Amino acid sequence: MPKESMWMLRKHGCTLLRHSSDHPFAVAVRQEKTYTANRGTVKTEIREAERVPLTDFQQSGNTVILSNGAHRLNISIEEEPMGYTFTFAGEPGWGYIFTLPAKKHEAVFGGGEQYRQVNHRGEIVVNFVSEHIKASTIIEKALLPRFLYQEKEHKHIGSYAPMPVFVTDRNRLILFDTPSDGKSDFTKPDALNFEFDHCPKSLTVLKGDSFSDLTKALAERIPNRQYLPDWCYDGMILGVQGGTKTVLDKAFQMLDAGAKISAVWCQDWSGEIRTVMGKQVWWNWEVDETLYPNLKAAIQKLNARGVKFLAYINPYLVKDGKLYNECKERGWLITKQDGSVYHIKSTTFDAGMLDLTNPETVRYIKETLIGKNMLDLGISGWMADFGEYLPVDCVLHEGDPRELHNRWPVLWAKINREAIEEYGARDAMFFTRSGYLGIQSYAPILWNGDQHTDTTKDYGMPCVMPASFSLGFSGVPLVHCDIGGFFSFMKMKRSEELFTRWMEMGTFSLLMRSHESIRPWANAQFDAPKVKPHTVHLTNVHTALTPYLKHCVEEAQTGIPALRPDFWFEGTAKKGKDPYAYFLGDDLFVCPVIREKAKRRTVYLPKGEWVHFWTGENYEGGKKYRVDAPLGQIPVFYRKNSPFAPVFQKASLE
Repeated sequence: MPKESMWMLRKHGCTLLRHSSDHPFAVAVRQEKTYTANRGTVKTEIREAERVPLTDFQQSGNTVILSNGAHRLNISIEEEPMGYTFTFAGEPGWGYIFTLPAKKHEAVFGGGEQYRQVNHRGEIVVNFVSEHIKASTIIEKALLPRFLYQEKEHKHIGSYAPMPVFVTDRNRLILFDTPSDGKSDFTKPDALNFEFDHCPKSLTVLKGDSFSDLTKALAERIPNRQYLPDWCYDGMILGVQGGTKTVLDKAFQMLDAGAKISAVWCQDWSGEIRTVMGKQVWWNWEVDETLYPNLKAAIQKLNARGVKFLAYINPYLVKDGKLYNECKERGWLITKQDGSVYHIKSTTFDAGMLDLTNPETVRYIKETLIGKNMLDLGISGWMADFGEYLPVDCVLHEGDPRELHNRWPVLWAKINREAIEEYGARDAMFFTRSGYLGIQSYAPILWNGDQHTDTTKDYGMPCVMPASFSLGFSGVPLVHCDIGGFFSFMKMKRSEELFTRWMEMGTFSLLMRSHESIRPWANAQFDAPKVKPHTVHLTNVHTALTPYLKHCVEEAQTGIPALRPDFWFEGTAKKGKDPYAYFLGDDLFVCPVIREKAKRRTVYLPKGEWVHFWTGENYEGGKKYRVDAPLGQIPVFYRKNSPFAPVFQKASLE
């Protein structure tokens, strides 16, 4: 096999790969990593031992060898209509850096769920599942005056659901098939660098004509099985806690007031624990008979009025709880090297982790924790929380935790999905916050995790939009958020105005669901005096949008995300005017109000002819407007020629 000086692959006029001895496509790296974890947030110390640029190139047919001395990387090439897939065979114990060419101002999107911004050019995106929220930031916000708080940059914010898949505005799709820890470096003007601790299985690089082309192509490679049962469209899912009587009273009061309520979501169904942070769930996955007596009968009462009951579960068990002790005795909990149970800490309490690699544990989760303890009661759905805390130094029944860390939330979602399917609960669903490649094959819908109860752009309400767009570019088309946010501490708490503004945004989304927050008593809720009329109104609007929302979900089955940034149809970030406005499907353009006490909002309407949702006034696209934004009437526009115009007109009158 003769050596050659250069290797380049092009498709549809775009250079997808370029290699030379001066600028090699691959560099082998051997390094040592030390992980320090604290409540899901992981710090990493890296010592690089050796770096070998693979400068020599040899090709025979569809096989390429990149080498330097004794080090070899074998690459099998498969050409496709839109590009190429490269299958790698590298040296054991080595990591690799891959370099792809880029234009100077080429924007990069995706990387899983990324909160701070949708364009990652100039940033480093970490490929390691971790807790999004940091306690230090919460304390800083609580102690500092608002004007002194410095919003955090992208590099300081973790992700529950990173993924090594990216789309650029030169219409390229870049997909690495790997569970490995790593990072993507987009700080170079003419190159995109991707580094992984272990050799990826493959790399796919495609060139399409539009973002839709690429997300459809991604769905062909990673099957999208997300869905929403019909009952999800019947109104708002009320986040409510406090026991059987409180839940029934609040649900029926809202129904009697004229609100459309599809379900109640009661995360404290298994009990509660009070910590320094507020009210948290007792992680013991069976009904708390003291707090929720006769729950099955209560669920039947709710169902009789068209309201489902949703619960909560995660893959951990509170230390010394009933189920913890049972699973510890059976050897179903993850252990340390010395054989003792490996505990993780959530705020102030310890918990053991169910071993998702143990078939007996998996069967117990599906048949007992989900089947018997939840579905048998008539529970129709739940938050399948967490999944991102797996320590890389633990001992599992099977497998290497370093290789399974990123895949862990996908395993967790898979177990939940299989539990539903094996039980035969066709109308049941769940939602997850954590994920990795393939999460869309199991989780019916994701949610954006734990936002702060404020309007800061790093952790508050606004970060929902970049996070949703990034997931959409990464092949996860269905996503929603906690209306009102979750984290509240000291003076950080949501007002009636903020809850209403957040609820406006939730109205024009696929799933309208609120959260009481970690301190329900300190934060405005859906039935607060000034909020309740808006809850009634907006839940009716959301329900009236059902035909269009179902259309968006059907379209998402092909891979096209339901929520898209304002430049989606333009095909380039240069055309983006507002990072917090979004398309819901093709025909609705939504402009959330993220500034406190705002009465008007600047709107940059995309090209086309538009109709103001609330007034019916016509607007010409491609222009900037100052639009009234009274509380309860988020600026929303629909395409004048939309086949769903009658649906929008009817919904606006609710």
